[in-house]
Amino acid sequence: METDEIRRMTRAEAQSALEDAERSLWNLKFRQVTQHVENPLVLRSQRREVARIKTILREDQLGLRNLAATTASAAPEAEAENGDQ
Repeated sequence: METDEIRRMTRAEAQSALEDAERSLWNLKFRQVTQHVENPLVLRSQRREVARIKTILREDQLGLRNLAATTASAAPEAEAENGDQ
């Protein structure tokens, strides 16, 4: 996944992609220990994928670069629900 693809995601989508990438990395590491991994360079690329997503999430958190905003219709609904409480 390229950085442009990640930046077009919402924060929730990026978090989900991070969880998937971390899970995949863990599985690759586990397979490397227990059995033969056909292409060990996949570990490197998966590790870099995790780092790339974490970096973009951190940039968003610090306000350096923003991720894609949530849909315009979802934001007012969330505010209305919070205002009723």
